Order: sequence, then C-alpha cells, then structure tokens
Amino acid sequence: MKPLSDEKIIDSWSKNTAPWTNAVRGGEIESRKLVTDQAIVNAVRGRSPRTGIDIGCGEGWLIRALDGIEMIGVDAVPGLVDMANAAGGGDFRVMSYEELGAGRLNASVDVAICNFSLIGKESVEGLLRAAPSLLNHGGALIVQTLHPHLACGDAPYQDGWREGSWSGFSTDFTDAPPWYFRTLETWVRLFSESGLRLVEMREPLHPATGKPVSVIFIGERK
Repeated sequence: MKPLSDEKIIDSWSKNTAPWTNAVRGGEIESRKLVTDQAIVNAVRGRSPRTGIDIGCGEGWLIRALDGIEMIGVDAVPGLVDMANAAGGGDFRVMSYEELGAGRLNASVDVAICNFSLIGKESVEGLLRAAPSLLNHGGALIVQTLHPHLACGDAPYQDGWREGSWSGFSTDFTDAPPWYFRTLETWVRLFSESGLRLVEMREPLHPATGKPVSVIFIGERK
C-alpha cells in the first residue's frame, strides 16, 4: 500500500473526477447544501473583492456562484479543470500548489480562496507561505476546512495523516484520498508563520445539530 502522502491525494482525485462532479452538481452532499456552500460565498462577498483566485477549484461551482468577481480557478487535477471549462463561467487552469507558490500565476488578487482544498501536508504549508505574494495590498486568504473538533473523531487530537473515506457517497467513488489533520492551534500558527494576520474565524453551524460543520479562517496579508 502506498504511504499516505500529498501525491496519493492527487492520484485519488484524478480517479474520482466524474463521480465528484456529479455529486456536487446533483446536490448530493447535505452539509454543502445546508451550510458550507453559502458560508464560503458569504465570507468572500463580505470582503467586496474585485478579483480572486479559487485554489483547488474542482469542477468550478464556486467561481460560477461568485459572478461579478473576476475569478481565476486553478486545480492540480486536469480532469476537474476540464469539467470546469466545459461548464464555463471563469478562467480555469491546471496548476499545482507548488507551481502557484512559485509564481506561475503571474497575478495578484484581492482574495485567494481555499474551500475544502487544503488536505495535504507539504503542499499546503508551501502554499500558505506563498499566499501573501498572491494578494494585493489589504487582500485576504479565505480558507474553509473541516472543523477539527468534529473531524478528529475518536483519534487523538494531534496533527497527522488520516485515512480517507467515501462513506455516505455513491458506490461510484473509489480509492478515497488521505488527508492531513491539523488542530485549531496548528491552523492559527500556520497562518501567522506564513505572514498572514488572522482577522476572523467563523464556525458555520448545522441547523439541526447546532454543531460546527466547518471552520473558516480569514487572514490578511501583513
């Protein structure tokens, strides 16, 4: 079995391009419909940006939801970018986080958005270190991710790789991607060490359980 790694994440998503696109566009993910999709749209629009980049844009739904903002979408999985371009609504490009951090985008924006797209280790740490270089003066990085207090489950509350799961999804999915768990403390420290001033943290709540579904971090370029 391959070790859990950033490389295995990309490999898994490449295999699951079609079922993921169907799940998103078919409204099959309850937490997204009820809470998290609108939560990230609200967080972005709250900054009143003119320009932005969706990092790990997937099949492109968020850029289409942010009409009126000049957006670029990047993803390391060519199949997902193909799906996004086919649907239209934005400027979608195949680009790894490493390439983005190395300046390949050759642009700066008002907001950089990572919506449930920061699930690796080294690639995520490198991207956050590079984030200030992607932002205009006063610009912000907006990250939505699983809330660590719930996502931890029964495992110890400490940073580390976790096995992935497609539980609750259709049988079309295969080979679930691993993900790197970070505590709230680690997320906050990662923003600070990357030259970002954490100005807001939101915890969107599930309407039925009253528990946080996700956490949204908003960090401004220092």
